[in-house]
Amino acid sequence: MGEKFDVIVVGAGVSGLAAAYVMAKEGLNVIVIEKGKYPGSKNVMGGVLYRHMMDEIIPDFWKEAPLERPIIEQNFWLLGKESVAKTGYRGMEWSKPPYNNFTVFRGKFDQWFSKKCIEAGALIVNETVVKECIVESNKVVGVRTDRPDGDLYADVVVLADGVNSLLAKSLGFHKEWRKDQVALAVMEELKLPSDKIEDRFNLDKGMGATIEMFGDGTLGMVGTAFIYTNKEHISIGCGALLSQMIERNVKPYELLEYIKQNPVIKPLIAGSEASEYYAHLIPEGGYNSIPKLVGDGVLVIGDAAQLVNGIHREGSNLGMTSGRFAAETIIQAKKLGKFNEQTLSHYQELLKESYVIDDLKKYKNASKTMEENPQFFNHYIPAVNKVMSEMFTVDGVSKGEKQKLAIKHMAGGKSLLSMGMDGFKIWRAMK
Repeated sequence: MGEKFDVIVVGAGVSGLAAAYVMAKEGLNVIVIEKGKYPGSKNVMGGVLYRHMMDEIIPDFWKEAPLERPIIEQNFWLLGKESVAKTGYRGMEWSKPPYNNFTVFRGKFDQWFSKKCIEAGALIVNETVVKECIVESNKVVGVRTDRPDGDLYADVVVLADGVNSLLAKSLGFHKEWRKDQVALAVMEELKLPSDKIEDRFNLDKGMGATIEMFGDGTLGMVGTAFIYTNKEHISIGCGALLSQMIERNVKPYELLEYIKQNPVIKPLIAGSEASEYYAHLIPEGGYNSIPKLVGDGVLVIGDAAQLVNGIHREGSNLGMTSGRFAAETIIQAKKLGKFNEQTLSHYQELLKESYVIDDLKKYKNASKTMEENPQFFNHYIPAVNKVMSEMFTVDGVSKGEKQKLAIKHMAGGKSLLSMGMDGFKIWRAMK
């Protein structure tokens, strides 16, 4: 029989590391198995880390973690082909410790986080693939790896192996994800001097900003494009439903190049030098796609549990929280000496009582509603840009006439009743 641990965590993303750290701090014998060369080497994230959720795991982590820039401004753009309607918020309260959130490079951050886990007592094994869970009498009792004599055993196995989670699928926790349940995200790191970043985004030294873009940034597909500022890099990318990218035969790198050529975006990245390119699948099914999360001897967390809020582009915070909840549940189970589904289901209760399930439930129909109603991206966003152009152009046309034109642009040949019905659809999907 292989070596026995209290807990095996499969995957060294932020959810798996959060679980490992909390359990190791409580004295549990924890091993984390990561298929990449190091934690973070296989992880892609838009770049924003939320302080509050990480602070609940490692208080004051921001004083030593490898962070890029505190974010003081968050922008939301309705992007047209040659225009943009903007809204956003700049909060100078976010420019002071302990800050609100940060941009990060996951390769650096996850390596730092893994070192904290090791300091707490966890063992991390890299470049190792978990081929399957070992099941005895309908209970998960360990994992089988690709190493010689690589069977490992534990009281509980935590699956943090990402959106595909072949292990959860093999246990029957979910079927093959449909193409409309995942988004394909692509991102490029563009090197640019820090002073140019601060000048172009109107930032004080060391501060950062984010831009989330809807509309032409994804060619009208359901998804978003984004720009995040790092110390000496700009992260630019986009994500759209895989089903729509396949249907429209859109290649990820072509979409990214299209975004970079938009005349509104082009000046922000002018003179930059491409340094890294990433592509990654992201859970997009939300609440309606959450798989079975608990079984005898096993828990599912993070992206593997489909815990991503696509509307607000949040995933790392939900992942960290789910990892902490899984750890707290296992610590309690260890005290009771029971690792069956009934005992471990406390994890599900913690999720249900938290913002995680509340937020996912709130937007459970949003993605499907937008996919079934392409006018939200293909008509209304361009129409808003047209309306703004009309209203801010001083050309001798009366404001009353401009208001009539605005209604005409927004209606696009539809009746006011049809517009009202569209408004009701999106309100119901977001309420």
